[in-house]
Amino acid sequence: MIPSLRQQFNDRFTPEKYRAFLGRVDEVCGTHVQFRLSETPCFFPKTLLDRMAADGQALIRQLVDNPAYLSKSDQAVPAEFKVPNEPNHPMFVQVDFGLVRDAAGELQPKLVELQAFPSLYAYQGPLAEAYVDVYGLDAASGFRLSASGSRAPDTGSLKYLLSGLETASYRELLRRAIVGTHDPENVILMEIDPSQQKTLPDFLLTEKMLGVRAVDIVDIRKDGTRLYYERGGKRIPIHRIYNRAIVDELERKNVKLNFDWRDDLDVEWAGHPNWYFRISKFSIPYLKHASVPKTWFLDRLEDVPEDLENYALKPLYSFAGLGVVIAPKKEDIAAIPAEKRPYYILQERMHFEPVIATPFGGTKAEVRVMYIWLDELTPVLTIIRMGRGLMMGVDHNKNMEWVGASAGFYLD
Repeated sequence: MIPSLRQQFNDRFTPEKYRAFLGRVDEVCGTHVQFRLSETPCFFPKTLLDRMAADGQALIRQLVDNPAYLSKSDQAVPAEFKVPNEPNHPMFVQVDFGLVRDAAGELQPKLVELQAFPSLYAYQGPLAEAYVDVYGLDAASGFRLSASGSRAPDTGSLKYLLSGLETASYRELLRRAIVGTHDPENVILMEIDPSQQKTLPDFLLTEKMLGVRAVDIVDIRKDGTRLYYERGGKRIPIHRIYNRAIVDELERKNVKLNFDWRDDLDVEWAGHPNWYFRISKFSIPYLKHASVPKTWFLDRLEDVPEDLENYALKPLYSFAGLGVVIAPKKEDIAAIPAEKRPYYILQERMHFEPVIATPFGGTKAEVRVMYIWLDELTPVLTIIRMGRGLMMGVDHNKNMEWVGASAGFYLD
């Protein structure tokens, strides 16, 4: 994306550096990272990242500032998971974009999906820093930080935080969002069997950074309107919850809880659960924006397109691509029962441009813009997923190199 930086990195890459990078990430996280990390970070023009961040803000505000949409989204929140005391906007939102070329050959961001739910807010910064440290992506290590690739004096520095944030100011923003005004001991990261989740590295780094422990949702107990968990034989009151539990997984695993989501509890939410449903794939058919592909609820689709190879069938509430059918057949659509059709969308497939030059050819990059909304809706970080398969998930990029999770840098 920045050709001079791309070429430098490729020329300096060695398998030994990659192995050292993987070891550094595991060491920093305090556990083995189970998902595949790409051999390379990605270098984007700042103008492109700024545009994606602005487009994401526009999409989020289009939903949150629209009373008619919010009323319609009531139906998206299942009655058994409707939590009281919902705030007027989400705290954490992710907006995923791919890149396509328009008729003039210019790269344009296109929405993949969006979700009002936390992502890897503690992990992504240390990942980016590991790329810098191990691969020597700074002027002191001889990496020429010039967009032109010339040997002229350095023109800037590589950055990964957005909105003018630096490491200290980002951590303070994240602390305010997750911990609030409470003692970290009384704040929990709530997840389903956290030690077995692939996102465990983020949980451990959240504790390292903020002092907030991950607690298994089944270990939470209720006493009147208060929640607590036990640790070392001591009852620990829970005053604030950083929610990472996915409802879809709760239902698939038939997890039994000791509290009810509908209870009016004496607890604060760092990321209120209702917004997971309100801003999600459910939202996409309501969005009007140049970055949004054609999308229909399956139960409102009048005619099935003849060119289904150009579409994807997606369940509304699943993570990591679970249940997504690329290029569905008419019988795939017909097989979905009428009562489940409101919970599926048919979405136009975008043919994303393979913009990252690697030793294995051009590789596609999906850019997740991560937001924190406290005083204002603020883009803070990106997560990059690289792939050459039909989708960016691991199952679609098996036995490939220079694909997987990565970090996004720009030259400032």
